[in-house]
Amino acid sequence: MTVKFINKSNNPLPKYESTQAAGMDIRCNIAEAVTLQPLERKLIPTGLFMQLPEGYEAQIRPRSGLALKRGLTVLNTPGTIDSDYRGEVGVILINLSNEPQTIEPAERICQMVIARHEQPEIVQVEELDETERGAGGFGHSGVK
Repeated sequence: MTVKFINKSNNPLPKYESTQAAGMDIRCNIAEAVTLQPLERKLIPTGLFMQLPEGYEAQIRPRSGLALKRGLTVLNTPGTIDSDYRGEVGVILINLSNEPQTIEPAERICQMVIARHEQPEIVQVEELDETERGAGGFGHSGVK
């Protein structure tokens, strides 16, 4: 499987930071630092355009270190990039901390996971098969 990129930034292409990493780090493509105030969100450009094989998606996810240490996360996580999208990859970052957070040029702002997916046949029915869980929803199984 091959993913093709056009890179309109001066940053390196996305890469895996360890041999068993599921996600590759994505860097921002900004000329100047951007500061997010508490609860502020912004679309951050990456300078990346890509072509995924049919049957694959790219999932944009937060970087755990940014989330824990600085309160920065990806707002619509995971964000999905479909295989037929050819525009620039943008990342919606939000500052959930109590202090302003500054994103520096070329900073690693998120990770991207490439995953297979299917489009199932959608069928309307009158009833669903019974299961042990049934309609048990949020918290129905307890906490211990």
